[in-house]
Amino acid sequence: MRRHKYAILAAVVSVAATIFFYRQNNLFAVIFVSVISSVFYALYRFHCIQGTQTSKELSSTGGDADSYEPMLNENKNSDISFDNIAGMEEIKEELMEIADFLTNPQKYESFGASLPKGVLFYGPPGTGKTMIARALANEANTDFIYASGSEFIEKYVGVGAGRIRSLFEKARKKKNCIIFIDEIDAIGASRHSDNNSERDQTLNQLLIELDGFNKGDSIVVIGATNRIDLLDKALIRPGRFDRHIYVGNPSESAREKILTMHMKGKPIAADVDAWNIAAKTTEMSGAQLANVVNEAALIAIRHSQPYITSADFDEAILKVTAGLKNRSVRLSERDKQTVAHHEAGHAVAHIVLCNSYPQQITIEARSKSLGLVMTGEGKDSTLLDIEDLENKICVLLAGRAAESELLGRITTGAQNDLKRANEIALSMFSEFGMDESHINKIIDSGSSDHYKNISEHYVQKLLDKCYDKSCRLVRENKYIITSIAKILIDKKTINRTEIKQIFEKESLNPIAE
Repeated sequence: MRRHKYAILAAVVSVAATIFFYRQNNLFAVIFVSVISSVFYALYRFHCIQGTQTSKELSSTGGDADSYEPMLNENKNSDISFDNIAGMEEIKEELMEIADFLTNPQKYESFGASLPKGVLFYGPPGTGKTMIARALANEANTDFIYASGSEFIEKYVGVGAGRIRSLFEKARKKKNCIIFIDEIDAIGASRHSDNNSERDQTLNQLLIELDGFNKGDSIVVIGATNRIDLLDKALIRPGRFDRHIYVGNPSESAREKILTMHMKGKPIAADVDAWNIAAKTTEMSGAQLANVVNEAALIAIRHSQPYITSADFDEAILKVTAGLKNRSVRLSERDKQTVAHHEAGHAVAHIVLCNSYPQQITIEARSKSLGLVMTGEGKDSTLLDIEDLENKICVLLAGRAAESELLGRITTGAQNDLKRANEIALSMFSEFGMDESHINKIIDSGSSDHYKNISEHYVQKLLDKCYDKSCRLVRENKYIITSIAKILIDKKTINRTEIKQIFEKESLNPIAE
C-alpha cells in the first residue's frame, strides 16, 4: 500500500513539472520529464507484477508463515485411548507416567522432578506411533496439536522457521497440551555446512523453541520418525528429546492381542483362532494386521457368508502380503511346469532346512509374482547364526535349483529370490562381521575399492556354496518335489494339511514335531 502512495505522489509531481515547463516554453524540459515519468511508470509496473507473482507462489505453496494454522484436536470426544491399543504394554506404562505428570504435576514437583520436554517415537512405518500420541493426549485429558514435518519445508527462506514459531505460540496459549510432529526427519535431518539454507534455519528455530519452555509449561513435544539415524545430534540430545521409544513390529503374542482386538464386534466363525493367524503373520505391522482383518471381512461379504472363516483370513493375508490375484495371466503348459517346480523347490527346501511345513503353496499369479510359498513359521526369529542365514539363502535359491536340476533350464522367475539372497549374503559380510577372514569387521557403503572387491568375492563364494547345497537337496528330494509340482498344476493351491499328507503318503517325515 505504501508503494502505491509514493507512485501517486510521483505522478502528481511529474504532471506539475510538465505544466510548469510547458508554460515556460521549455520544450526540451517537457520531453525530458515525460521520458523520466514513462521509465518510472514502467519500473513501477514491473515491480507490481513481480510482487503479485511472488504472492501467488507463496499462496500456492502455503508459504505464508503468518497464515499457517496447525491442526488442533481438543480430544474431548476422542475415542482413542490406551484401551484401544494392544500389544504395547511396556510403551503404555512408560507413557502413563507422562500422562500422570500432566494431570498431577504437584506430585512430581515435590520431588524436584521435571516433565520430559520431548519424546521421540522411532521404528518402522505402520506400527501405531501417531495413534499412541493421540491416546496419550486423551489419557492426560489435554489438547493435541498435530503437525507434519513436511509442512515446515518451503523454498522461501524463513517461512519454515516462522511456522515453527506459530506452532509453539499456539501451544503456549493452551498452557497444557501435546505437540505431535510426524515425520520429524523432514526438518530434523543433520545440518550441513551451509547454515543459511531454509531447512537449517527451520531446524535451528525448532531447537530454540524446545529450549524456550518455561518451568511451569505443561507442554510435551512428541516426534515420530522411521529414520532416527538421519536426525541431527543436537535435536535428540537430553534436554530436548529426552526419551527415545522404539515402536517396532509386534511380537507373536502382541499380534494375537491386536488381531483379537480388531476381531471384536465382527461375526467370526468357530474355526478361526487368533493365535494361528498370528503365527502366519510374522513381521507384519499393526496397520497390516488391521488391514488383514478388514480384508477378511470384505471377502466374507463378497461371498455372502454369515461368518468370517479361516479361509477368508488366509486369502486376506495373501492379498496384503502378495497383492491382488492377476487373473489376466495365462501361463503356457511349459511355464506352468516351471513355476510349479520352482515353488515346490522352495517349499521342500524350507521343510528340510527350517523344520517347518509352509502354510500354503500357490501358483496363482498375484501382482508381479507367478507363485509363492507362504511359510508362516509361527515364531519370531530374534537372533540368527551363520547356519540360519545360509539356510535362508538356500531356500531362496532352491527354486532356481529345481528348475535347473529337474527341468534342465533356468528362467527369469528367480529375479526377486536372487535379489534377496544377495542382500542377505552382503549383510553377513558388511553388517554382521561373519567373514572368517575379516571376523568382526564392519564395512560401510563408502569403503575403499579394496573392501568392495573383497565383499564381492565373499558374496559370490557364499552364493556358490548355498546354490550347490540347494542343488544337492533338490536331487535328494526329486520325487517329492515332482509330486508336489503335479498337484500344484492340477489344483493351483495346496495348504499345510495337504502338504503334510503328501509327505505321509510317500512315507516321509522330515519334520521333528
